[in-house]
Amino acid sequence: MSLRLAERSKWVAPSATMAMAAEAARLKATGVEVFDFTLGEPDFPTPENVCRAAQRAMAEGKTHYTPAAGIAPLREAIARHYSSSAGLPIDPQQVVVSNGAKHSIHNALMALCGPGDEVIIPAPYWVSYAELVRLTGAEPVIIPTTEAEGFLLSPDRFRQAVTPRSKLLMINSPSNPTGAIYDKADLEALADAVLETEVGVISDEIYEELTYDGARAHVFASLRPGLADRTVTISGVSKTYAMTGWRIGWAAAPASVSKFMGALQSQETSNPSSISQWAALEAITGPKDAIARMLGEFTKRRAYVIDRVAGLKDVSFTPPRGAFYAFINVEKHFGRTIGGVEVTDSTSFCQAALSSARVALVMGSAFGAEGYVRISFATGMDTLGRGFDALGAMLEG
Repeated sequence: MSLRLAERSKWVAPSATMAMAAEAARLKATGVEVFDFTLGEPDFPTPENVCRAAQRAMAEGKTHYTPAAGIAPLREAIARHYSSSAGLPIDPQQVVVSNGAKHSIHNALMALCGPGDEVIIPAPYWVSYAELVRLTGAEPVIIPTTEAEGFLLSPDRFRQAVTPRSKLLMINSPSNPTGAIYDKADLEALADAVLETEVGVISDEIYEELTYDGARAHVFASLRPGLADRTVTISGVSKTYAMTGWRIGWAAAPASVSKFMGALQSQETSNPSSISQWAALEAITGPKDAIARMLGEFTKRRAYVIDRVAGLKDVSFTPPRGAFYAFINVEKHFGRTIGGVEVTDSTSFCQAALSSARVALVMGSAFGAEGYVRISFATGMDTLGRGFDALGAMLEG
């Protein structure tokens, strides 16, 4: 008799972003040039001072187990970051360092959710949110937002979504995939609506440092008295410091929640990489010159992408205010046949783009927003230029 998968195996779908990136990589391996706009990771090297800190950690023998929730200096630095940047007092014991922000979100959901619970998620949303909720046995409740609304959840839409089963709201500002940012007044209004209920919040703030045109990201837990007792704040070093492969994220949570998350992690994975933790400490506390240079380059690319998208036939989009994505409405191309592919939805549009223009995109349906595709501009200007040339020619054809 063969092994039978558990019921939860039916609850989770593979990551669409990873699937599209894998297909692009497969084509590249055959010698095909592909303009890859799929993965959400900076294409810059990790800053030299961070790499040197990792080398020092190895030379000093810091290569063994650490406390499951992370080394004390790193937890202290993260707590100081929230105190200094947002006026949010956090005890280092409330910080749990994990194997990336995705792992932190998983731990928080496992700590707070179970069968019968509901988690409210505004769409478009990052592809993993709903799948991670389902793994706990809880049910994701997807609330669509529109381009006209700036892809932001209004307080009234939140109130309408709340039921006796509602356990959490998940928000992401700056947003993947839209680049939307809640202004402070909008976020305060949403915070007030949350405080009218018994619903908690997971606030994913991983793109907090990547903002444009004077926009600012705000730490949700800091906006109202008592909100920190209801909020798990998620962030990490992956995006800001070009450290995706180092796998260091964190959660700042109420003490009872962080205590359980640390205990859960001790059973799941033990500690995050010791070397990566010392590197992350240098990233947070060390010089920020490389970060300013990366943000400057992202700013140039964003301006270029805005200009090029404006020149594409029959598409629309709202310019991103943060992160490094453009979320583009391509519905007017549904019903066409492009390169032998009948385009009926965002998935077939992406298939047509890959086969006809060798441009790899991610379908909006993966983010809960059919009719759109996501373009990552975390790639070089040459790739952006030639990729947009190819995509533009395809849409004009």
